[in-house]
Amino acid sequence: MKNLSSQIFEVIVDEYGTEEVLRRLADPFWFQALSCTLAYDWHSSGTTTVVCGVLKSAIDPEKLGFCVCGGKGKASKNTLTDIDVFGNKTGLGDQKIESIKHASRMCAKVDNATIQDGYQLYHHSMIVTEKGSWAVIQQGMNPEVGYARRYQWLCGVKTFVEEPHEGIICDISHEDVLNLTAKKSEGCRKVSTDLSCEKPEKIKRAYETIEPIRPKNQTTLLDFCGKGSDNKMPSYRLPKRVNWNALKQAYEIQPKNYEEMIGISGIGPATIRGLALVSELIYGERASWKDPVKYSFAYGGKDGVPYPVNRRAMDESVSILKNAIRESKVDKMEQIDAIRRLKSFAEGVSV
Repeated sequence: MKNLSSQIFEVIVDEYGTEEVLRRLADPFWFQALSCTLAYDWHSSGTTTVVCGVLKSAIDPEKLGFCVCGGKGKASKNTLTDIDVFGNKTGLGDQKIESIKHASRMCAKVDNATIQDGYQLYHHSMIVTEKGSWAVIQQGMNPEVGYARRYQWLCGVKTFVEEPHEGIICDISHEDVLNLTAKKSEGCRKVSTDLSCEKPEKIKRAYETIEPIRPKNQTTLLDFCGKGSDNKMPSYRLPKRVNWNALKQAYEIQPKNYEEMIGISGIGPATIRGLALVSELIYGERASWKDPVKYSFAYGGKDGVPYPVNRRAMDESVSILKNAIRESKVDKMEQIDAIRRLKSFAEGVSV
């Protein structure tokens, strides 16, 4: 896998440059096809972790002009250090390095806190070029259902907090996912930011009107909330713990926008959810409760679930990768074996 992947990316860099490498790795279709080409099980959550791990060990940053930072588990905590090392070697400059590190933090914060889908991140890889461009591939696990979910980003996003992803991949979707990155959540984000600039005592009073300590028969605002456009009642599950100290810090900082607000240390999923519920139930600015997952499979499923196989898209990916392999410098037998795997995979999926 290491040998083949290094040759594939050497050809891509020679033909198209490092910016194209980022665009492809951030593309859910292409990343999934790459995994299949490298002979990894396409149904496994290891698709993300193993492929990123292979690339990190196989890619020569000095030769190809990009590196893979971070990784799975403990390795993800080394992302910022990896960025520093690569940035200093390539002369990116302190300002650019800090900008890349900020992007790494925001991608993780957004997927862990503003999209509350039950998936906790355990893998974070950031691909950085010598020009300072980047892509992020990270993955979370939902222990209740036993599924993983992959989140993919590409630099150049206008904002980190409104529909910034290239794709969010999972085998299943869920009901009542609080998605504060949706366009529909724009008003809720604004009110949440305004609330964070208020004294925490004021937010506490508003919060207590939603779910006060009360007799069982006493009604609250939760009893009067309305259904959404899909005629379903969102799951207004109040967080058990709001970080009031972090909100006190936010009051002192007076964040100018939602991105700056969620970037404050200590403002995590519970506090973000609490602000969103106050925004919605008291000020009428409703958030999106629709799961933002886009694809279940890169090309569809043989049984038509979640949709029939897109054979044209699959053939195009196979053609691109086959050409890359043929033009690579790997041993001839490795070329033949890789093409056989591609051919077997492509022909094994019926429409």
